Amino acid sequence: MTIVKHGWNKVKGLWSDEAGQGMVEYGLILALVSVVAIIVLALLGGELKEVFQDVIRHLEGRTPSS
Repeated sequence: MTIVKHGWNKVKGLWSDEAGQGMVEYGLILALVSVVAIIVLALLGGELKEVFQDVIRHLEGRTPSS
């Protein structure tokens, strides 16, 4: 009976242990920021490509397209 109580107390301790909670929260925030960045790049990809091409043309001495 003592082994069962000891085991049960360990399981209850795991549920109330919050030592790794901060890292999990940072991981979730990082995942959310990554998903948002991917969506924004997917939606604005064509426009961003044009902007970078205009910058390259300007650096090469050509005029940007209108």
